[in-house]
Amino acid sequence: MKQTLVALVEDKPGVLNRIASLFRRRNFNIESLAVGHCERPGVSRMTIVTDEEEMLRRNVIRSNLLKLINVIDVQDVTDVPCVIRETALIKVRADATQRGQVMDVAEMYRARIVDVATETLIVEVTGDSSKIEAIIGVLEPFGILEIMRTGKIAMTRGQVLPRNGASNAAHNGSKR
Repeated sequence: MKQTLVALVEDKPGVLNRIASLFRRRNFNIESLAVGHCERPGVSRMTIVTDEEEMLRRNVIRSNLLKLINVIDVQDVTDVPCVIRETALIKVRADATQRGQVMDVAEMYRARIVDVATETLIVEVTGDSSKIEAIIGVLEPFGILEIMRTGKIAMTRGQVLPRNGASNAAHNGSKR
């Protein structure tokens, strides 16, 4: 099973490097990483997906992240009800004779055509990994020229997860 972590981090230079270095030093693979501003000014939310299955090593990842400067909070949401999504841009070969078929496929998957050129279309699709994989499979026969996938993003369903951020932020502030 994949491990999904959601981290709140200070929006400062070097934070991503420290997190990536931690994973490298501990020999953990990052399968997916997405970072963006969140509802709190000066704070970014990261979704990190690893391929670590062993529970002990999964706990080590979280506890080591919490020790890093600028990391406010880390939640392991692997076994928590979440909405997990990713977006893909797919450039497909589609001349005038194929264009309608590619557009039909996009509509079937609730995807959007975001660029039209003489010989290509760019399809934007958002969903879980299986939806992304499915549309890629259906578009393959037309000729996929490029694919760009975002990392997975995760948000817990229902109420906000409890945070230990206040105590951790104070702890991290003393390490500077």
